[in-house]
Amino acid sequence: MHVYKAYPGGKFKVLTLSYDDGKFSDRRLVEMFNQYGLKATFNLNGGIRDQVRIPMEEWKELYAGHEIASHSLTHPTIARCSTSEIVSELVEDRLALEKIFDTPILGHAFPNGSSSAEVRQILKDLGFLYGRTITDSYCLVRATEYAKQVDKNQIPVVGEITGFEFPEDFYAWNPTCHHNHDLLGYGKKFLELTKKQYTYLFYVWGHSYEFDRDNNWDMMEEFCKMVSHRDDIWYATNLEIVQYEEAFRRLIFTMDHHQVVNPNACSVWLSVDDGNRIVEVPGGATVNLF
Repeated sequence: MHVYKAYPGGKFKVLTLSYDDGKFSDRRLVEMFNQYGLKATFNLNGGIRDQVRIPMEEWKELYAGHEIASHSLTHPTIARCSTSEIVSELVEDRLALEKIFDTPILGHAFPNGSSSAEVRQILKDLGFLYGRTITDSYCLVRATEYAKQVDKNQIPVVGEITGFEFPEDFYAWNPTCHHNHDLLGYGKKFLELTKKQYTYLFYVWGHSYEFDRDNNWDMMEEFCKMVSHRDDIWYATNLEIVQYEEAFRRLIFTMDHHQVVNPNACSVWLSVDDGNRIVEVPGGATVNLF
């Protein structure tokens, strides 16, 4: 008898979205996500005020129900900065955002996609729980296909990429696709996934102003409509996913997996007997599985 991790309600698929910079088009995007019951993470710069960004006075009300993450204070290419400036950009952004939203800010999206081992270590040391890249699975798949065409004897070893993997390192978290990278195609594949012995993560990223620039709001609405209100998908923010993964890892099982202790405050769900039973393990509870 196998005991597998499941997600809230026993779900095995997770959808999350991540949008950067806090520009005016976020208003329309947030309204769309709220209409279709989707949850997103919005990555903001606490040190930038200009004529194309939503005034900070609107932020708390506008983004209610979604996660706010850091995007650095002033959006530098952060891997090129000195150590002291990296620390300053992260700390000052977190301080500014926490003052506005009155909650811990624990996530980060690398500005300009710029990161390094040093930046990731500083994120950890400062108490952030993840860092999102812009290296999406769509681009990795295309790069691998191109390499195969150019030189069959020199194929980079990246493993089989489906686009729906969970990251091995949340501080180098690659999304599935930018919304301009075959979003509807990925969406259809995601909906077709049925093997419950696996878990799948669909992660979309971008900038809301790109919908105005590319005149493709209709595409995004079609996607939202297609993936919304399904009983096999957990709609989560980036942070909710990370914290749930941490909660699962803290579960304490007997060696024969007949009993589990949940030391967390939140519930964790398990798939028992190859998916024939879904068991909720409430926070603080001890549950006999068999």
